[in-house]
Amino acid sequence: MVPEPTPAEPLDRDLREAVFSMLDPRWIVHEDADLIAIDKPPFVPTQEAREGDADDLPARVRGFLARRDGSRAPYVGVHQRLDRDTSGVVLYTKRPEANARLAAQMEARAVEKVYVAVVDTWRGGRTTLRHRLAPGSDGTMRVGAQGKPAVTHVRPLARSGRHTLLELRIETGRTHQIRAQLAHTGAPVCGDVLYGGSPAPRLFLHALSLTLDHPVDGRRLACTAPVPAAFDAWMKGRREPLAQSLAAAVQRRFALGCAGLRPAQDATTAFRLVHGEADGWPGAAVDLYADWAVLHLYDDAPGLEEEAADALVACGLTGVYVKRRPRQANVVTEHAALAPAEPIRGRPAPTSLLVREHGLPFAVRLGDGLSTGLFLDQRDNRRRVRQRSGGASVLNLFSYTCGFTVAAVAGGAARTVSVDASGAALDRGRLNLDGLGAGTTEAHRFVRADAFEWLARAGRRGETFDVVCCDPPTYATGSQGRWTSGAAWASLTAMCVKVLAPGGTLLVTSNDRRMTRAAFRAFVRRGAADAGRAWTSLKDLPMPPDFPSLSGQEPHTKGLLGCAP
Repeated sequence: MVPEPTPAEPLDRDLREAVFSMLDPRWIVHEDADLIAIDKPPFVPTQEAREGDADDLPARVRGFLARRDGSRAPYVGVHQRLDRDTSGVVLYTKRPEANARLAAQMEARAVEKVYVAVVDTWRGGRTTLRHRLAPGSDGTMRVGAQGKPAVTHVRPLARSGRHTLLELRIETGRTHQIRAQLAHTGAPVCGDVLYGGSPAPRLFLHALSLTLDHPVDGRRLACTAPVPAAFDAWMKGRREPLAQSLAAAVQRRFALGCAGLRPAQDATTAFRLVHGEADGWPGAAVDLYADWAVLHLYDDAPGLEEEAADALVACGLTGVYVKRRPRQANVVTEHAALAPAEPIRGRPAPTSLLVREHGLPFAVRLGDGLSTGLFLDQRDNRRRVRQRSGGASVLNLFSYTCGFTVAAVAGGAARTVSVDASGAALDRGRLNLDGLGAGTTEAHRFVRADAFEWLARAGRRGETFDVVCCDPPTYATGSQGRWTSGAAWASLTAMCVKVLAPGGTLLVTSNDRRMTRAAFRAFVRRGAADAGRAWTSLKDLPMPPDFPSLSGQEPHTKGLLGCAP
């Protein structure tokens, strides 16, 4: 057997900081000694969204000013917020002396606020919307007889097909005011799925300008952020240039990008950078592994390869690999064409590249076939397994390179068994476990076997585990016959439940795009019943935030976490 190369862990800090920059100076639309106005991209929160991530705009402005000006603790006064998915002008004070007069103007509604939005089905002309808004039960604002008054002046600026670009001047500043009022009139903002808008890669709402009296010298000041180019492309039914949608995708994942700069024990250096249509790249996806990108191209992405590769290189990445995934292909005979061993742009990565996920080390191979050795959409599920494995016995079925096993051992599992039909995959699993300082011992076994057969034998001999992880392929052929995801999940679940210890946890996941979440849940419920047990809880598992879906689309990976009595 050819010895495995020792994984290398290159990570260029300067490159990572360039890609995930704290703040692009081009976002600054006005700055003086007292104020700074930012043209906020979509997907950047204006208040802390997740504790400890420091990805909100005020924190990023502070970090930018500290680095640029050499200040240890620059002052940033917050007087205004925008929704995370809304782009446009946000104004901050840089000195406390500017606060009082700016706050007074905000309170008196003396600051002129102008927005633009793209909507469907706007049939009217210039009008004023007057409603009362009150919080709904689902996190939205609702128009009704009760609530606070909301006044918005609407003027159509341009029409193209069913789309209309509206100018919106607001007299009041209620939460979700524009979104709720336009939805109530039957013309929700495109991309505003919360209020019934048509699915889109972004929310097509933009804070165009703020006009106010300067809080210190009193001069009239207008801060303007140009209408994003994405608005014109969307109205005319064109695809936005990939470089522009890539910039938005990077902002959507800023916290993950910065996680690569943390100390090794906490770092995450592998995640999805672009997720298809939801990020404006229909038929394509991009995964980031340290300083390299892997570009996935599907049948509905003709002609994107060159533009996508150029955009990724221009972004600053070291190299770009490609994995072509047509619906009909002979993976054996077309291997080199589908997944070239060398990058199509930039420098090659080490043969065995070490990446981290919440600090855990994993060896991946970017030029070795269609799979790299780590399924990034399982990142949060591996963390769930890690959190539940203290002192536990853990079974990892269809283990591939044993990612769940690594997570279990890192979480303190007393015993693990990893089962897969591929000896090469298990060898890579051993390498991953070696990265933790654990390997093949009596406590951590690697079994090369048909998982269905092994599971049946384990059930007959009464072997049980506290945690069972089951992530089968959509299709598989073994000595027991052909497995096809769908109704067969009921029998597979029953087999898993038979080896689940009392009070145990079963994690099941499927990447079957044809199967709905509801159907998956029904099959897993039926399987437990067929095994003579019922779930005390059965929880749907969300996809990680770097795998967003357009409204109405099922996530491509479904996951369930079941606890049995």
